[in-house]
Amino acid sequence: MPWESEKQLLRALYRKRAKHYDITANFYYLFGFREFAYRKKAVAALGLSAGDTVVEIGCGTGLNLCYLQKQVGPRGRIIGVDMTDEMLRRAQRRIQNKGWTNVELIQTDAAEYEFPEGVQGILSTFAITLIPEYDQIIRKGAEALRPGGRWVVLDLKLPPRWPRWLVRAGVAVSRPFGVTLDLAERHPWESLATYLPRYQQMELYGGLAYIAVGEK
Repeated sequence: MPWESEKQLLRALYRKRAKHYDITANFYYLFGFREFAYRKKAVAALGLSAGDTVVEIGCGTGLNLCYLQKQVGPRGRIIGVDMTDEMLRRAQRRIQNKGWTNVELIQTDAAEYEFPEGVQGILSTFAITLIPEYDQIIRKGAEALRPGGRWVVLDLKLPPRWPRWLVRAGVAVSRPFGVTLDLAERHPWESLATYLPRYQQMELYGGLAYIAVGEK
């Protein structure tokens, strides 16, 4: 299968990183990169209401679950999709500790996941660019959204005005999370704008990160 070796490496990397993932996510605050504030903004951009259903692609250890819970409430439904068993194991532990009964975790390749019809929101934070079939996933998600539903991506991109040495330094810092310079060729925001023309984008951290919102 195309890209299978890349996915195997990514799965092995995140299986190894799972134990300390939540702690290392705080590391970027040392550089002023407010990851958790950006996550909150991305979830807020979904425009969810109590009782809604939301799918998160690349949910990892479940860092966004508390924000999503505040949006959809106990009557809502949260579906977390990830391909790495160890990341999902930690997400499940988080769910059990919080006593959440409305979260379903699915271990699968996101490219093979079939979205439920009429879903109100789809989210991906710092994950979709790592997936070679990102365009296919965004298209399938857009088709599954109900009218007024939103697809939101929070991710990294190549800052247009940063000097090359600074870009390389940023990539080096992010390499433990699978970030490489060649990923700059992948533009998920363009796919969102193609399949969901009611589109807006917010630049973060001098253009290194962005929140893209497509509404059906």
